[in-house]
Amino acid sequence: MSVNQQAHTGPPYGQPQPGYQGFQQPAYGGQSLPGAPQSQYGAYNGPVPGYQQPVPPQGSLRAPPTSGAPPPASGASHPSGHVAYSQFEHGDVQNGIPASAAPMQRPPASQPFLPGSAPTPVSQMSTFQQYGPPPGSVQQLRNHMAGMTIGSTAASAPPPAGLGYASVPPVSGSVSATGSGLYTPYSASQGPPPPSVSQALPVAQPLFPGQTIPTQRLPAQVPGFTPPPPSTGVGPSSYPPTTGAPRPPAMPGPPLPGQTLAGPPSSQPNHVSSPPPPSTMAGLHPGPPMSGLHGPPPPTHPPQPGYQMQQNGSFGQMRGPQPNYGGAYPGAPNYGSPPGPPPPPKRLDPDSIPSPQLNELPPQQKPRHRIDPDAIPSPIQVIEDDRNNRGSEPFVTGVRGQVPPLVTTNFLVKDQGNASPRYIRCTSYNIPCTSDMAKQSQVPLAAVIKPLATLPPEETLPYLVDHGESGPVRCNRCKAYMCPFMQFIEGGRRFQCCFCSCVTEVPPHYFQHLDHTGKRVDFYDRPELSLGSYEFLATVDYCKNNKFPSPPAFIFMIDVSYNAVKSGLVRLICEELKSLLDYLPREGNMEESAIRVGFVTYNKVLHFYNVKSSLAQPQMMVVSDVADMFVPLLDGFLVNVNESRTVIASLLDQIPEMFADTRETETVFAPVIQAGLEALKAAECAGKLFIFHTSLPVAEAPGKLKNRDDRKLINTDKEKTLFQPQTSFYNNLAKDCVAQGCCVDLFLFPNQYLDVATLGVVPYQTGGSIYKYAYFQLETDQYRFLNDLRRDVQKEVGFDAVMRVRTSTGIRATDFFGAFYMSNTTDVEMAGLDCDKTITVEFKHDDKLSEDSGALLQCALLYTSCAGQRRLRIHNLSLNCCTQLADLYRNCETDTLINYLAKYAYRGVLSSPVKTVRDALINQCAQILACYRKNCASPSSAGQLILPECMKLLPVYLNCVLKSDVLQPGPEVTTDDRAYIRQLVTSMDVAETNVFFYPRLLPLTKADVDSDSLPAAIRNSEERLSKGDIYLLENGLNIFVWVGVNVQQSLIQNLFGVSSFSQISNALSTLPVLENPFSKKVRSVVDMLQGQRSRYMKLIIVKQEDKLEMLFRHFLVEDKSLSGGASYVDFLCHMHKEIRQLLS
Repeated sequence: MSVNQQAHTGPPYGQPQPGYQGFQQPAYGGQSLPGAPQSQYGAYNGPVPGYQQPVPPQGSLRAPPTSGAPPPASGASHPSGHVAYSQFEHGDVQNGIPASAAPMQRPPASQPFLPGSAPTPVSQMSTFQQYGPPPGSVQQLRNHMAGMTIGSTAASAPPPAGLGYASVPPVSGSVSATGSGLYTPYSASQGPPPPSVSQALPVAQPLFPGQTIPTQRLPAQVPGFTPPPPSTGVGPSSYPPTTGAPRPPAMPGPPLPGQTLAGPPSSQPNHVSSPPPPSTMAGLHPGPPMSGLHGPPPPTHPPQPGYQMQQNGSFGQMRGPQPNYGGAYPGAPNYGSPPGPPPPPKRLDPDSIPSPQLNELPPQQKPRHRIDPDAIPSPIQVIEDDRNNRGSEPFVTGVRGQVPPLVTTNFLVKDQGNASPRYIRCTSYNIPCTSDMAKQSQVPLAAVIKPLATLPPEETLPYLVDHGESGPVRCNRCKAYMCPFMQFIEGGRRFQCCFCSCVTEVPPHYFQHLDHTGKRVDFYDRPELSLGSYEFLATVDYCKNNKFPSPPAFIFMIDVSYNAVKSGLVRLICEELKSLLDYLPREGNMEESAIRVGFVTYNKVLHFYNVKSSLAQPQMMVVSDVADMFVPLLDGFLVNVNESRTVIASLLDQIPEMFADTRETETVFAPVIQAGLEALKAAECAGKLFIFHTSLPVAEAPGKLKNRDDRKLINTDKEKTLFQPQTSFYNNLAKDCVAQGCCVDLFLFPNQYLDVATLGVVPYQTGGSIYKYAYFQLETDQYRFLNDLRRDVQKEVGFDAVMRVRTSTGIRATDFFGAFYMSNTTDVEMAGLDCDKTITVEFKHDDKLSEDSGALLQCALLYTSCAGQRRLRIHNLSLNCCTQLADLYRNCETDTLINYLAKYAYRGVLSSPVKTVRDALINQCAQILACYRKNCASPSSAGQLILPECMKLLPVYLNCVLKSDVLQPGPEVTTDDRAYIRQLVTSMDVAETNVFFYPRLLPLTKADVDSDSLPAAIRNSEERLSKGDIYLLENGLNIFVWVGVNVQQSLIQNLFGVSSFSQISNALSTLPVLENPFSKKVRSVVDMLQGQRSRYMKLIIVKQEDKLEMLFRHFLVEDKSLSGGASYVDFLCHMHKEIRQLLS
């Protein structure tokens, strides 16, 4: 499917969308919020801090136009120091009517779509800027408009939520514009109106000429307006004045009485000159109707020269109705003439265009046709199609270079020689044969590897192979491990390495005869010859200091400063540990865990506890010399849980009492890690520290930190310092921890700035995890914290791990992303690696590849199991190689590509300004798509946007990454939140980044209470929400339950146990357990989602028009964001412009 696009209309992303001074921000129904702007966002966790209204940036502005523009209309004066900027740069033409001086009413900020009710047409206030170069002359403007596809039926779908819509009374009959409202046509004879900041085209979008995007019809008869006469200019008589609607100056709206406007007939397509009469059009035909669309026949209009629909891997066929939406959309014919020559390649810098002030809003624009969001690629549709097409059959891994089903599809894997996609996913399964081809396409070649991934119960865990004292069979030269791709020769006496082609003798104990096909006869009996993933038992040569490791230890280190005690946290942790210690991880058939445990409490000093089983009571030892940390006892610090059960229980009862009256508010941090490290060194074992910490460590000690939080650095070159640790002390400490196999998991409970960027260094580099509970409150947060703690203590984890990725000749691993430490260029070292962590590896060419042999990867992970066994886990994957770019683009995986790009960008912010990182991302994706367009798509008009079938979601997902809090923070996002998210995403797997960047939105009221399945998801846009429904949105960290103002009372009663909307409490952290089908269904949906995620998600109840709704809307990622992020439609147009620029 191809989409044509011209001048763009979104806000530049990089810019806050201003509040209009002097106006209160309206809530959903148009009532102003009391004491606006009271809208609040919450931090990622925890109660919501106040939200300050963004201030439009002051910056370098464009010079005023030079043509004799009339002076600004009354009230439209510019603030001193601001030079007005006209969208059309040279100031010679302007699309719209002169600024009206009459004030106009401000409408509701959003109008949720109610099925069955006709949407009110609204005209869009032009607060948005154009991304690309604006046309600079009348001729260019004509060319610019020539290629727009126009439908002839009127009225758009309801506008997307957001600020800035002016309301217009409804119209009877049909009006020519399908835009978001009534715009007066433009006439070339008009003089330009006063220059204004940001004059962009209204959101009503031009279509892409290769694809017609259907529009919705106006209600047949709405009182209030008569339709304009078909062939005359729209004059004063056309629209009666709106009564009683005060208007701010210079906002779009119907013309006022007394304003005569010349222009082409309003029923004609919007070209500057009138189109030729129908007779000249003979022989031309609109593009074919879109397949899969049903509905009324296309409107009859004299067709203009159009382009055939693209089907060459662009968007694939236009699909029928979206899952879970009523109503199919009518197709519209393909109008639009070829666009003229593109304007000179001069780029507007979206970040330097100031936001409009209230009194500088541009006058009205001409009719434009808004792109129908249902006609651009839908993530929901793609996910649904993949589920239907690939969810029923098992994915058999025997064939080289197969693209697996999407991460959102439930499927079974049968290992027949390649590793399961649960362990490894690649950005492309068919890689270019040469580096030149790879550079040309700009598609990064990367694998996201999750070596210890959890498998569903119906799949087999990797087999453990024991070769005895001789250990695993390996290639003599490159040391690759035996795998299904090794070639046995000379009757089975030698094998040729598939990675480096070296020939190695087969050890006598491993010899086996070959069958007539050259396969060993024991092929199916040996996992390493027939499976993609398996484990070897490692010999003593693979162990530190050539001796087998001891079982690991867990040390629980609890902050007992005033904050931790007062909030009830210390008591909560101690109570939980009593029962949790029975669930320490253990090997499959062991009766009890081999892991030993120890306990430390701390504030400004450290307290160690002797819990030896022979003691009647635990003993406490205090170390106050935190500058030179040592462990005051060896025997009795690390103990077996069963042997010391009574002493441990006694200690956990005493700790909350001992510190109940503490007045100590200061804490240390680095000495706590040093103490744990020393204890593991003394015990000669690896292990994990669980640290529960509440405040910035300001007490005198090594690793002491100062508060350096500074929001003024955002959007400056120094912003990167906010993500960097403030001292190198923790990097050195992390290195020591990795050498010992000491992994750190950090649970943070901050009430203010804590410097996550610095405190997170050790957990990050040791392969640990960070959990953050801002403004921790016992009643609302304990359930989430305890769930996270239980899962963290119980999950599978490997200690003292080293991972190496080998590749066949032609490519090599060059770059690594994730939570680990590297002391050389090849070995990824992790003190601990759990079942949720991924390592992302990028590959580059160092030679040519051949299509025949393909490319191979082998990931080998050496680790100590929780029972103290040294093991090697091996994952193998074979990929195809191609000499045609089309094959590369046919075998890409967008979800994995986005996972890689996000990690690449999130690492980039450590060394480059955020704007540079954002621009690089956009540029790389534009190059990927431009290369496809140039080399793989069949020839077509430049006005068409053509996307590869398997990358058609790249623009929408990339926009989500660009709008994320790390790359574009709203005013409510704290520095700690950004550092936390940055570290979290860096080790996420593909399924987690998928839902994190494009959250899942489910209509709960449409759920079938009798089935076990989830309701069908809908797209992330406010247009999709209905006031009468309840929705659930999840992103892997939070679950929002959004309740519309018109929800039936019976549903509210069934779900919340209260009788009316106003009684629903925002403070709920779990849904009440009520005995009715709807309550049971919703709770089972929530439980199902919680079970799919590695962290327990915080439940947040959001009532429509409530202050928390601002936070909820932040996650409706297809809409414009308050921090200045573009909507999906706008960003798609922007990408199209970037691609055209690269191609020209």
